[in-house]
Amino acid sequence: MARKKRDSGGGPTGQEWLTTYSDMVTLMLCFFVIMFNPDEGSSAAAQALAASMATTGLGSAPGGNTLSAGRMAELGNTVMSLPSMERGRSLGTSLRKAVSLFNPEIKSYKVKVTHDERGLVISLASDAFFGPASARINIEETRDILLRLGTLLASDEIRGRKFRIEGHTDAVDVDPAGPWESNWELSTARSINVLHYLTDIGIDEKRFQVAGFADTMPVASNNTPEGRAYNRRVDIIILDDGHL
Repeated sequence: MARKKRDSGGGPTGQEWLTTYSDMVTLMLCFFVIMFNPDEGSSAAAQALAASMATTGLGSAPGGNTLSAGRMAELGNTVMSLPSMERGRSLGTSLRKAVSLFNPEIKSYKVKVTHDERGLVISLASDAFFGPASARINIEETRDILLRLGTLLASDEIRGRKFRIEGHTDAVDVDPAGPWESNWELSTARSINVLHYLTDIGIDEKRFQVAGFADTMPVASNNTPEGRAYNRRVDIIILDDGHL
């Protein structure tokens, strides 16, 4: 007896959910790729991504149009417009700019550029900027570096941010016959003189904080000449929001 052929056209296959599922996974992947490096992302990139998905058909399945503007977007809470992300992106831009500005001095160990919980840290080696046990800046040798520092602090990327100047010394006691009673006075005086120079070239003094830490915050061992040289420094910090 001949069997009746099964109709293969147009019937449900039971796998339609795979289209929506793959669409969702793709969108989540793209979202996390954008979030991975907020310094490089932009709202324009997000819009281009949405357009690309629309043209490739990824947004055609039901439930797949997750990149379209919704109620939260209308309230101004889109991911790429969050204030913290904007400020983080500006600090990342400033970090790259600082590395570029001070590249020769970074190679010669006169300047060090880092980022920690305080913000963007530009460390000036005291031995290059000050004489031994002196708070007077060696302007003749360091004027160009300080002018470039002023250019960075006045840049649009960090408009409205606060700065802190921190002076540090090694653990060697000051000369009792010298002008300083202790390393506290010396570290503070060096910070204040850097402040005066930066405000003299036009940086608003109201954006600054000044501190002297003597030898209480070493970055290297004070048991070797090299370590003590690293500890003698003045840090100019472009502060993160949590350290104002």
